[in-house]
Amino acid sequence: MTGFKGFPNELPEFLSQLRKNNTTAWFQTHKEDYETFVKNPSEEFVCAMGEHLRTFCPGINAIPRVNKSLFRINRDIRFSADKSPYKTNLGILFWEGPGKRMESSGFYFHLEGDLMLLGCGLYIFPKPVMHKFRETIMDKKKGKELQKIIETLISGGYGMATKYYKKVPKEFSPSSDFQKEYLLYSGLSTYIEFPIPDILFSPGIIEFTRHHFETMNPLQRWIVKHL
Repeated sequence: MTGFKGFPNELPEFLSQLRKNNTTAWFQTHKEDYETFVKNPSEEFVCAMGEHLRTFCPGINAIPRVNKSLFRINRDIRFSADKSPYKTNLGILFWEGPGKRMESSGFYFHLEGDLMLLGCGLYIFPKPVMHKFRETIMDKKKGKELQKIIETLISGGYGMATKYYKKVPKEFSPSSDFQKEYLLYSGLSTYIEFPIPDILFSPGIIEFTRHHFETMNPLQRWIVKHL
């Protein structure tokens, strides 16, 4: 498998400095640092992590390019009151299947401030998937399967995205507390976050991340199978 030596020690400091100096002039002056400490190692991480993910998720997409597994550093400020031109976090996505990356379930790696977050699932359902999800959890067998997966994740220290809607859709008549709860969700995802670990800067970050992604994989498999 591809050897990855870990992210550079300078990565968190670069993102910290970008938060303090979020201007085009500053970024252009430090663009080489961005390439060296953020973009290039992120591309290497995507290649290495993709090989590991495919051992238990063969259909995963791990494409080391911007607007694929790598998110753009530039913010979309067209409709935002905040005109800061750059994102001050690192986001990497591995999505499964032939669909559009932001409409497909997958695994997510995120660094921001002093925190690291690993996630899995589909944060916001596309409209057709939302209706199918609601119908699926109303199925007793499929709903119970999902409930068991979620309970296992929560007991293992993983969090779940919170409910979004306030009222159960009129066309559904839930018969369990689980159905009542999850009919209010706009997506289905799990995550774990912690202070940035020293292992981030070593080859061990691959195995560390793989372990958490594989632990979350039952949720991924349920989404891919049923939605």
